[in-house]
Amino acid sequence: MDVRAEIRLPTNELRDDLPFYTKTLKMRLDMIYPADDPEVAVLSGHGLRLRIQKGAPEAPGTLRILTDDPDGFAEGKRELVAPNGTRIEIDELNPPVVMPETKHAFVVRRLADQAPWVIGRAGMEYRDLVPSRLGGAMIASHIRVPDGPVPDMVHFHKVGFQLIFCISGWVDVLYEDQGGTRRLHAGDCFIQPPTIRHKVLHAADGIEVIEIGVPADHVTEIDHDMELPTPVERPDREWDGQRFVHSLAKEGVFKPFRVPGFEARDTTINENTKGVASVMVARPVGQVDPVWTRHDCDILFNFVMSGSMLLEGEGKEPYRLEKGDAFVVPPKMATRYTDPSADLQLLEVTLPGPFKTEVVK
Repeated sequence: MDVRAEIRLPTNELRDDLPFYTKTLKMRLDMIYPADDPEVAVLSGHGLRLRIQKGAPEAPGTLRILTDDPDGFAEGKRELVAPNGTRIEIDELNPPVVMPETKHAFVVRRLADQAPWVIGRAGMEYRDLVPSRLGGAMIASHIRVPDGPVPDMVHFHKVGFQLIFCISGWVDVLYEDQGGTRRLHAGDCFIQPPTIRHKVLHAADGIEVIEIGVPADHVTEIDHDMELPTPVERPDREWDGQRFVHSLAKEGVFKPFRVPGFEARDTTINENTKGVASVMVARPVGQVDPVWTRHDCDILFNFVMSGSMLLEGEGKEPYRLEKGDAFVVPPKMATRYTDPSADLQLLEVTLPGPFKTEVVK
């Protein structure tokens, strides 16, 4: 069955529109009638089919044309108005990812404050962990996925960095060039390099993940052509200089952490993103003698995966933090992790990866 779809636009005088749409916008005239006094013209181009009709009841609307050479299209003009009143916007087909300047802030987001869960893509539930998003520099989401098959499609994200860290349960995912199904268990994480194609398959056991994305506003695109799994496995492939990472908690080795009295396991994300970000899981070692520290990292985010602690910040009231709470510490602000429970585990995400921590005397 042959099916076509088209968008109808109004006009007062068709003869004024045709030169604009065919010459300036480089569209093809496919149909025009009646011959003696044309009232309808059908044009196609740039993946679009238009019907320009005299006296049509619709508003002129806006037409966006995306091209990999916007400066060479329509004499470099980015905004035009057609004779029929339709507004034309010329934009880049694949615009670069823009990293907004970070608006630093001390942020504490507690689960007990009952921030709303909202339904997002593919039926997943999202809780915003950093409402200010640091001026658009990053987004941190606590995500719950209903048990069972996930109604997902092969897709990718135009991002600078993206982390998926499993807090509880498990989830199965397929990734481009990474073999068959990958199962993420509690304590495991994925780094999804920019534009890697993937598809969530199945979730179970009360699956919850933390997702960090940079920048906060980024595009998700559906890939209707790629089938997963892909036939060839390429574990060393890079996307914008980053490799896919599937870090397993059971293989982690704990070493002394940047905060005295704590140890941490490295997820290898710093190495595989070439310093774009670092992801560590930290825990106290024995009896902690708390010390004040400050850092020079642009973004330092923490999520309490288990246990509890008291977070002290200079000039701030102390916060008792428990499982499900999150916090962001701006650069140069002194903080202290006090009274940690023996089962405390912190997920620490920093951007960029390498940075300095100073113990405040």
